[in-house]
Amino acid sequence: MSQKTELQIADIAPSGSTSGAYALVLSEVNGNRRLPIVIGGPEAQAIAIELEKMAPSRPLTHDLFRTLCNSFSIVVNEVLIYNLNEGIFYARITCTLDGRSVEIDARTSDAVAIAVRFNCPIYCLEFILQQAGVSSEDVSDDLPMEEPDLDLEEAIAESETESMSLDDLQRQLEQALDREDYERASRIRDEINRRKS
Repeated sequence: MSQKTELQIADIAPSGSTSGAYALVLSEVNGNRRLPIVIGGPEAQAIAIELEKMAPSRPLTHDLFRTLCNSFSIVVNEVLIYNLNEGIFYARITCTLDGRSVEIDARTSDAVAIAVRFNCPIYCLEFILQQAGVSSEDVSDDLPMEEPDLDLEEAIAESETESMSLDDLQRQLEQALDREDYERASRIRDEINRRKS
């Protein structure tokens, strides 16, 4: 098997090339290469929710997987991105139960969403980094991605949050989480953090 390289999440940003898509950027733990992977909005949201420690009102699929594994003492050991074929990344999750190890095939975005919930390492085979990786110098910290277009309703909602008090924003945040409107919750949380800093 090819050499494994450990990666960590460096960024999740809107993709300028594909509408509604996001770039998940994984960076080499002991190096300067980055691996950008285009993922869908819901998948990006599933990763970001856990990274930002947001608590949805109902468990998401990846949270359900975590609860199931914890309930049956299944240990999630690692995630491995093991192949790249025609622009599609392939990943597997390695789990153990009672000393028996099992590899489960998964979409890379799902595997990463599970990795952040179990705080387990993410690896990539070296040949994939050689094919699809870019150096940190080639990718600025602010990826050259366009901001997603806000529709009129979102623009109005954004302007309304600017005039709200912190208490009102906190209530709006809780309501957005209850409705599972995580994009709005994220914007409100950013506004709260901006005011507190």
